[in-house]
Amino acid sequence: MISQHNIQALASWLPAERRPIVISGPCSAETEEQVMQTARLLSDIPQVKIFRAGVWKPRTRPDSFEGVGEKGLRWLQRVRAETGLLTTVEVATPQHVELALKYGIDILWIGARTVSNPFSVQEVAAAMQGIANPVMVKNPVSPDLNLWIGALERIYKAGVQKMAAIHRGFYFFTKSPYRNAPMWEVPIELMRRFPNLPVFTDPSHICGNRHMLADIAQKAMDLEMNGLMIESHVHPEKALSDAQQQITPQTLRKLISGLMIRKEKGEETFESKLELLRSEIDKIDAELLEILARRLDIVSEIGKYKKENNITILQIKRWRNIIKERLADGTGRGMDETFLRHILELVHSESIRIQNEIMNR
Repeated sequence: MISQHNIQALASWLPAERRPIVISGPCSAETEEQVMQTARLLSDIPQVKIFRAGVWKPRTRPDSFEGVGEKGLRWLQRVRAETGLLTTVEVATPQHVELALKYGIDILWIGARTVSNPFSVQEVAAAMQGIANPVMVKNPVSPDLNLWIGALERIYKAGVQKMAAIHRGFYFFTKSPYRNAPMWEVPIELMRRFPNLPVFTDPSHICGNRHMLADIAQKAMDLEMNGLMIESHVHPEKALSDAQQQITPQTLRKLISGLMIRKEKGEETFESKLELLRSEIDKIDAELLEILARRLDIVSEIGKYKKENNITILQIKRWRNIIKERLADGTGRGMDETFLRHILELVHSESIRIQNEIMNR
């Protein structure tokens, strides 16, 4: 288990005056000239604190560009020396960790594909035993919060206390405008469980294109994410990997300046009004729970009565009518149909479970 008290505060290893803290750089380090040109331009953007570049690229097809390897780490050494930016690379094997440390890379990150495999994470974690470097852990490809937490726990158990999570979206089977659906509820739950753990959002991998980056970046700020990881390249159209989701440093500067960073707290009168409204919500929630408990008690009585009279649990005709009537009633009150349907299906599923349990006693 991760101890909240042992996770070092972000400000202790990545000081910044205000959000967002930005990690930027090309998807892949391609040439020394490309890396240095990009880094110099990014170093002029105050919010950019970390330069990222992939030197080992996990590609789906073996003939794709798989990175320049070890020589790219030398270019990152030069970035650090000439611009003062911290550097970070993705590591997927113990050998990657060893080489990154050898060349003085400041921060290591573990990618989504690696996080999806606990065996791989454990091997990488073992190579990180006792290091002082911060480690960032991207979410797995699938929306599995426990898998993400498990990867963080493995790194933590290796003695790493400077940690952060990176939300880069999740593979979604249905058609979506995103390369990886953001599924904000997953990182929000991670933040709820680990309030001291810094969380960055990676709009580049969520969007898969440069046109939606600003919207996702703004959403991340509205949800109080600590920072952003956005891919930047001096000539994005010529990039050897993920060209469509990279932007120039000049465009990144405009994107950052266009973000609205909302206050976490308001004036005293605002806070008083907010607390009053929250108290009303607390009362309504208590009433909802009381009503729901009473409804399930009645469901139990119905289950017993059905069992005594040898009647089937599922009454499909009545269920269809309930859905139709409740949706009409709720939407007439201005409520969202998808939300209503989800709530009704959850309640119905629990009712079926209770009655089925009674039938099998």
